[in-house]
Amino acid sequence: MSLSERSALELTALIARREVKPSEVIAAHLDRIAAVNGAVNAVVALRDADAIMRDARAMDDAAPRGALWGLPLAVKDLLQTKGIRTTFGSPLWRDHVPGADDLLVARMKAAGALVIGKTNTPEWGHGSHTFNPVWGATRNPYDLARSAGGSSGGAAAALAARMVPLADGSDMMGSLRNPAAFCNVYGFRPSWGLVPVDAGYESFIDTLATEGPMARDVADLALLLSVQAGPNPLTPFGLAPQDYLAAVRGAPDDLKGKRLAWLGDWGGALPFEPGILALCEAALAQMADLGAEVVALPPPFPLEEIWQAWITLRSFLNHANRRADLADPARFAQLKPETQWEIESGARITAEAVFDASQIRSRWYAKAHEILAEYDALILPSAQVWPFPIEWRWPESIDGRAMDTYHRWMEVVVPVSLIGLPALNVPVGFGAEGLPMGMQIAGRHGADTDMLRIGEAWHRATRWPQQRPPVL
Repeated sequence: MSLSERSALELTALIARREVKPSEVIAAHLDRIAAVNGAVNAVVALRDADAIMRDARAMDDAAPRGALWGLPLAVKDLLQTKGIRTTFGSPLWRDHVPGADDLLVARMKAAGALVIGKTNTPEWGHGSHTFNPVWGATRNPYDLARSAGGSSGGAAAALAARMVPLADGSDMMGSLRNPAAFCNVYGFRPSWGLVPVDAGYESFIDTLATEGPMARDVADLALLLSVQAGPNPLTPFGLAPQDYLAAVRGAPDDLKGKRLAWLGDWGGALPFEPGILALCEAALAQMADLGAEVVALPPPFPLEEIWQAWITLRSFLNHANRRADLADPARFAQLKPETQWEIESGARITAEAVFDASQIRSRWYAKAHEILAEYDALILPSAQVWPFPIEWRWPESIDGRAMDTYHRWMEVVVPVSLIGLPALNVPVGFGAEGLPMGMQIAGRHGADTDMLRIGEAWHRATRWPQQRPPVL
């Protein structure tokens, strides 16, 4: 087995025992990037290989310092990286080279990761399809004619293609879950507040998005989460981290005693392409074989209310964060149409509409936690469509039902996102055309460890990323 195929934990153990050097690990992943990234276009802003290798060789004789010592890391291009281009996928920031790292980048570097470049993302992270005018489109390693999802599409594709051992991502509207499902890897959206934002960013009102880990197995997710998590004393609402890796390693092999609530298509409110629900239900049957009790629930809350609250708050925040671009016609004209729509929609939202949306959010949070007092997790598919043609901007219809916005086709992730639940995408197999899919396992706020332990039992039983790697 090549070093680029090994898990992050296997690599750190080999380095700790001095059976391999960090430079050998880095070189193996650079070789893999050279071999396949031209076709996939997942890693962007790649640093000079000689400079990377100088940094890697400097680690060879040093004692390992940190949980990620000697691992290559390509950071999602929505986080600022000192000395490495950070474009946000936007032509407005095409040549931007930050002078400092964002908090999460600094934490991962302090844990010993070597940043080699960035992973591609949609412009401003808007949309679950990774393409932008700076770097182009990221292709799905399982079918290069298809989307890798987004907005952490570059991260998911790089993981699946064995270009990196683990990856950071972010999730507002499924950006850690949708691309993980599309690329047959794991993506974990932590409880809101567990992975903090940088000081200076608005952090009292803007509580819809979070950073989180992606990996090819759950133990590696736990490893990276242990580095990312922990309060920022300069921001509010922080949650105390736990020993995620120990919890995952101590997880049972079965799901005995677990009660799982299947929400399916939300009583017909959500359209799905053929085969997705059936694949998820087959996975649930396998979970039942592992000892879980699976119960199909009727719709627990009006989905249209959740959607209206979501688009109100999302557009309100997008306008608030980008209103300077609206005031500058030359800059505004360079934004993608979807971002322009978000900003213009947000400009029309009243204070009363924001309050009403927040009330819906509060009622849904309470209802979800009433259910989660009886069940260990809520289960939903991670996407409503299979990976779609790379040329599309977004799916305009699902099974004959027209989508009324550029992101309505990802509505299935919104119930989790609106109220900040921890949610793990687990791979569940492949459809008739050989394309991957996944489903969300979501728990009560703060139950991150429980979700990872459920995911670990599933991974031990299935090992989808290892069973069926992409052929490139």
